Amino acid sequence: SIEDYSLVLAPKNQILSAINTLYDRSGESAQQLVEDMEDNGFTIIDDSEQAADLLDDTSDAPVIRLVNHMISQAVKAGASDIHIEPFQDVLVVRYRIDGLLYEMLNPPKGVQASLISRIKVMAKMNIAEKRVPQDGRAQVKIGDQEIDIRISTVPISHGERLVMRLLNKSGYFLEFSEFGLTDKNYTLINKIIRQNNGIVLVTGPTGSGKTTTLYAALSEINSSDKNIITIEDPVEYNLKGIGQIQVNTKTGVTFAKGLRSIVRQDPDIVLIGEIRDHETAEIAIQSALTGHLVFSTLHTNDSAGAITRLVDLGVEPYLISSSVNTVIAQRLVRVLCENCKQEYQLGPSHIKTLNGVGEKYIGEYIYKPKGCSKCFNTGYLGREAIFEVMLLDDELKSLVLETSDANQIKEAALKAGMTTLRQDGMLKVLKGISSIGEVLRVTQE
Repeated sequence: SIEDYSLVLAPKNQILSAINTLYDRSGESAQQLVEDMEDNGFTIIDDSEQAADLLDDTSDAPVIRLVNHMISQAVKAGASDIHIEPFQDVLVVRYRIDGLLYEMLNPPKGVQASLISRIKVMAKMNIAEKRVPQDGRAQVKIGDQEIDIRISTVPISHGERLVMRLLNKSGYFLEFSEFGLTDKNYTLINKIIRQNNGIVLVTGPTGSGKTTTLYAALSEINSSDKNIITIEDPVEYNLKGIGQIQVNTKTGVTFAKGLRSIVRQDPDIVLIGEIRDHETAEIAIQSALTGHLVFSTLHTNDSAGAITRLVDLGVEPYLISSSVNTVIAQRLVRVLCENCKQEYQLGPSHIKTLNGVGEKYIGEYIYKPKGCSKCFNTGYLGREAIFEVMLLDDELKSLVLETSDANQIKEAALKAGMTTLRQDGMLKVLKGISSIGEVLRVTQE
């Protein structure tokens, strides 16, 4: 009846976004997509970064509409990657959403070659070469969103496997106040990023939110009296008032070479997208020792592992001890769907799992996932970061001079009061934000 509804006003873009979120993952067949898809306001941007016309006359071709639709729907669904996987009898398209892969489409096997070729054309890759791996890049515009796409192909037994990584360059990134940090970590990080020199490292696997954290840090400390320069691969967001350099190996702009140029630009703060080799690590450390504040990332499982990784890259322990101020490890945990999460009572059996942060909560209620139409039966909707902040005080710096063993360093950091990734995650469990199973999935201890 009419009494069950309330009339409200909302902007057109919000209404369309809600419709897309609720209905875009419906079970429409790939054949229907090929036959019936609309253009979706999809624009390719050329190397000069000037928007081309809304696709040329060939945009009526079914395979072009399929590719456009695939990318548009992935962006609307918040996917970070699109996987196109050929098997003997089927072609499978999966999206990585909130860190997990979901099968979304099964296009006809007959469009496989055309589909891969179309994406290669967008990325200016060699469509004739199908025997060796290739990498490429494309930029597209969907409405007012500019999407940078990194494309990788590898030959497998049933054709070429292709993965597209989607980076929304015009997307909104969070401020520290929106990170859901504990008071302890918020205070620590705010103090760390305002130091005058030294290195701040953010560690974690690909897709764990490291870049978002670094961008939030730069935005927090950016001001007209500071010269901030970054070198990245890729530049994921455009930051106002900050000089951002894109790594380009074809023109010889590597992290190491770019960093050598940056230090001659009188910077106060430098961001290095990733420390990948000894040369980059060496220049970063020298920059920190000569009065610059340096931010960068490493791929390690926890904060203590960053020290071991630097030693493995050939950096002398005394240089690490004198330059590295802090290591922040992070992960992304899925957030429970508010519409369907189920509460249950916290019992003594959960105490060990909660890593010593839940004893006083015995008898209270926490939540687990269930699944509903709003969260597409996953039980989760969105993600939030958990952190492990290792501040290198005098005692830890002295220990680094003696050993690079990650276990010993971690043990000393814990004695100094560090909260581990799992402990930080379990605090989110106690707040009803995530579940025990999800925190265990993304942490290793």
